[in-house]
Amino acid sequence: MTPHELLRADQRVVAELVPQGARVLDLGCGDGALLARLREERGAIVRGVEIDLADIAKCVERDVPVYQADLDEGLADVPDDCFDVVILSQTLQVVRRPRLVLSEMLRVGKRSVVSFPNFGHWHVRAHLALRGRMPVSDAIPYSWYDTPNIHHTTIADFRDFSADCGAVIEREIAFVGRADGTLRVVRTRPNLLADEAVFVLRRR
Repeated sequence: MTPHELLRADQRVVAELVPQGARVLDLGCGDGALLARLREERGAIVRGVEIDLADIAKCVERDVPVYQADLDEGLADVPDDCFDVVILSQTLQVVRRPRLVLSEMLRVGKRSVVSFPNFGHWHVRAHLALRGRMPVSDAIPYSWYDTPNIHHTTIADFRDFSADCGAVIEREIAFVGRADGTLRVVRTRPNLLADEAVFVLRRR
């Protein structure tokens, strides 16, 4: 990773939540940029899971340990409590079996960190209500016909989903990403005013 390479806004929030020297598993790790940053800046012991071969090749280029797997099939080969932090960054909404994926995260990790776009944001609501079309934005950058997002969740939905999966929410960070790469944390009415969220969870 080059020094000037920027992570996504949610990845920067996630990176700040990882303790020094933590054992980290990133599910749907993409090109490995987040894991490379955690290794360099946090001294983390990292491992990724990815299904896309092109992204796996990029991980290999970064010397990030990664293996190919389908998250919808679970993590049967990973022992309980094997990792300090398990990350699911902008991936929950694209898996077919989110309940299984979250349950497996809680099983194999002491803490789970989940980030996702908030489909309850006022811009999404207004776009659909006033224009009658599915919105496209920085946080949701796909048209309806090519989007990987198959589960359109909101912050309020995710709170209920977490409880239903036997998780305790330790921390919730809702924010709006800005065009200059910075972000603004939203503390009031986040389900309406934030376009992304990061949750820290543990088993009940």
